[in-house]
Amino acid sequence: MSKSYRYTLGSKTYQFESLAQLMAKATPKRSGDSLAGVSASCAEERAVAQMTLAEVPLKTFLNDALIPYEDDEITRLIIDEHDKNAFAPIAHLTVGDFRNWLLSDHATSSVLTAIRAGITPEMAAAVSKIMRNQDLILVAKKCHVTTAFRNTIGLPGHLSTRLQPNHPTDNVNGIAASILDGLLYGSGDAVIGINPATDNVAQAIKLMQLMDEVIEKYQIPTQSCVLTHVTNTIECINAGAPVDLVFQSIGGTEATNSSFGFNLNTLAEAQAAALSLKRGTVGDNVMYFETGQGSSLSANAHHGLDQQTCETRAYAVARKFKPLLVNTVVGFIGPEYLFDGKEITRAGLEDHFCAKLLGVPMGCDVCYTNHAEADQNDMDNLLTLLGVAGCSFVMGIPGSDDIMLNYQTTSFHDALYARRVLGLRAAPEFELWLAKMNIMTDTKQHILADTLPSQFARSLKAISGGQ
Repeated sequence: MSKSYRYTLGSKTYQFESLAQLMAKATPKRSGDSLAGVSASCAEERAVAQMTLAEVPLKTFLNDALIPYEDDEITRLIIDEHDKNAFAPIAHLTVGDFRNWLLSDHATSSVLTAIRAGITPEMAAAVSKIMRNQDLILVAKKCHVTTAFRNTIGLPGHLSTRLQPNHPTDNVNGIAASILDGLLYGSGDAVIGINPATDNVAQAIKLMQLMDEVIEKYQIPTQSCVLTHVTNTIECINAGAPVDLVFQSIGGTEATNSSFGFNLNTLAEAQAAALSLKRGTVGDNVMYFETGQGSSLSANAHHGLDQQTCETRAYAVARKFKPLLVNTVVGFIGPEYLFDGKEITRAGLEDHFCAKLLGVPMGCDVCYTNHAEADQNDMDNLLTLLGVAGCSFVMGIPGSDDIMLNYQTTSFHDALYARRVLGLRAAPEFELWLAKMNIMTDTKQHILADTLPSQFARSLKAISGGQ
């Protein structure tokens, strides 16, 4: 039975009936929690909840499961795989003490790496709720998470990009043109990843073969992925398709993932199948996951928890399977969950911080839907803040407009901007390839070549039908 919490402010006493309720009331304002009926009733109650949460010992989260152990396989994963030795250096801290320690010079990158297996998602979510945006940026900057497949992602001072060549009819020429466009702006080192308009095994194999042909023809040190359901990818592997990465959208409760049509055993099967192909050249991180605040609520699978805590629990799933890439599709679900640019910005910084603190290689789809109270200037701000915070990768798509998924994200130009103004670089193997292909004459300064490289000129002519 979860204990209740009280806090007296002047003549008024606030009562929080459970740790889950306290966490929800302490969460910075967002529309999804209001929709779920779990948010604070006013700014004063939110501040009181944050002060109360700051006094909760970290050990409490090991003894007071927000979703009962027997009811949820994500809870069991979190508790069963908790590393007590890694937790020992911070076991005496409260949530507020943990915040102060994370911001101190004692919490170096190496120390944060050493303790990450001892931090549960709930601890990370709790401390994020009492941190300012600059706190989230400062600590995330110190959290280094590096992964590899055909290149190396997440090195300090680097920002990679997912080249996202979606097309509303999966037209091969349209996809190929978008791939070429992205490569010419230095995008695509995280992954060339397509959301298929027609989501079935046959179409997935067709798109996998297209990307594999491009990667092989130009010897690009990157990886491909068709963002189809994990069970489809398993079938593709069994059919002999050239699968680099296995994709799946994941949530922070067993019920959420069940609504998505998979469980932890499904992911384990897929990971083993992908590893058996041995397609990586510099590493063997073969999984790619996407998350997003509000997914559990939209699936009616949140167990009364706030959406940010549910989101952070999804990172336990990601951490289990050692992915190459994870990204929060931060504004994609819509204004019912993150209403405006301010809420989207806060959520993106929270997600990035919590994931990196837990050892997850987090990137971000800096995005919004057209019915949200947000615009591209809000996305410019979040992109810049995430670049400062050490985000692993962002999206690159023609004109920042996904014409298949109908939402606004970041363009090839936006990614180039972030690298230039923040002095960030592409994955080292990919950077060497950009120079070799004469796409960039100066990869450190991201100076594009004045003329189209001859190999790509021929390809562009072929795509356009010789015009």
